[in-house]
Amino acid sequence: MLQTALQRYINNFKGFSREIWILTIITFINRAGTMVLPFLSKYLNEDLHFSYSQVGWIMVCFGAGSLLGSWLGGKLTDKIGFYRIMIFSLLFSGLGMFTLVFIKSFAGLCIGMFILMSIADMFRPAMFVSLGAYAKPENRTRALTLVRLAINLGFAAGPAMGGLIIMGIGYEGLFWVDGTSCIVAILVFWLLVKEKKKSKFQDKEHPGEVLTTSVFKDKPFWFFLSMCLITGILFFQLFNTIPLYHKKQFSLTEFQTGLLLTMNGIMIFFLEMPIVSYVERKNINKIKVVTLGCFLMAISFFLLLVSGFTSVLVMMMIVMTFAEMFAFPFSNSVALSRAPKGHEGRYMAIYTMSFSLAHIFSPMIGMEMIDKFSFSSNWILMGSIGLIGTILGITTYQLVQKERLKKHLS
Repeated sequence: MLQTALQRYINNFKGFSREIWILTIITFINRAGTMVLPFLSKYLNEDLHFSYSQVGWIMVCFGAGSLLGSWLGGKLTDKIGFYRIMIFSLLFSGLGMFTLVFIKSFAGLCIGMFILMSIADMFRPAMFVSLGAYAKPENRTRALTLVRLAINLGFAAGPAMGGLIIMGIGYEGLFWVDGTSCIVAILVFWLLVKEKKKSKFQDKEHPGEVLTTSVFKDKPFWFFLSMCLITGILFFQLFNTIPLYHKKQFSLTEFQTGLLLTMNGIMIFFLEMPIVSYVERKNINKIKVVTLGCFLMAISFFLLLVSGFTSVLVMMMIVMTFAEMFAFPFSNSVALSRAPKGHEGRYMAIYTMSFSLAHIFSPMIGMEMIDKFSFSSNWILMGSIGLIGTILGITTYQLVQKERLKKHLS
């Protein structure tokens, strides 16, 4: 039985092109070095002595840059191709990380974060398009999941190592490691992957499931995006308010916070691909799965209201991890399935922009809540927002069902 389960797990990784595996490797290299983000709010608050409100505004600039970068990435990818955008983005992101080491002022960090993220998040829509170019249509959800596994495996190692680096040489060491990983990753990509203009694969099974010709008239897509925005707001609390909560409420070290994030990455590495394969094999509706993920995120924040027990932090991370595994791989797939042929880049750019907006709203709301009220007030708010997202997901499913019925009758 164990051997069968192991063989089934291994089979999940078959059928990918060489380019997809290389994309996976560079993603792992890059994410293993992504040590700044999990500790950024602590660095700004504890090392540079900014107030919670100032930390929130720096993170807002982080998110605003992410929003601009996602839009630029989608637009420029359509014009000059994903390959050049990916190389430009990671190379100059690495150089930008080196520069941030020397910026200590509030205004300087606001501007620096905005510029850095404007460049860094050009990578995301370009990478989504590259998956479409290098993966067969029937493998795209699994290919995306493979890349997410690399992200989370890297993320499993990164925060724990980051905690040790902070304890050894300080927060500034994180910027040097992060920048170096960006440059190494893109050098590997440039040397091993050739540029491809268009996908050689034709998607015969999903020629376009959408009745509308414009993304702005696609009502179910916008309801779905609203839920994605909410899942992003909740998820990004892991990197701004929750590390501060670990320190203030439980006196956890950076290394211990890193270990909790490492647990998240390890769970995703072992469980996400089997979950994706099971959902696809059983043909379970993906909007339902994403909606379940949003609901579990809400529950994870309500769990934090049970204060005083360190074990609650572990329970919260476990529930949040399952929520992440249900929400994120399938939300990408749903967004792509909504796109008529030839409009994939536009849809994915708008989809990634929803998470860029989450980068803005998540710290702005979270930091203001803990600054003016309390951590508990923030957990109640986040849980309530998650329940609203769940309702939006249910509404999306109902709209899509009506759309398909209309298509069937016509």
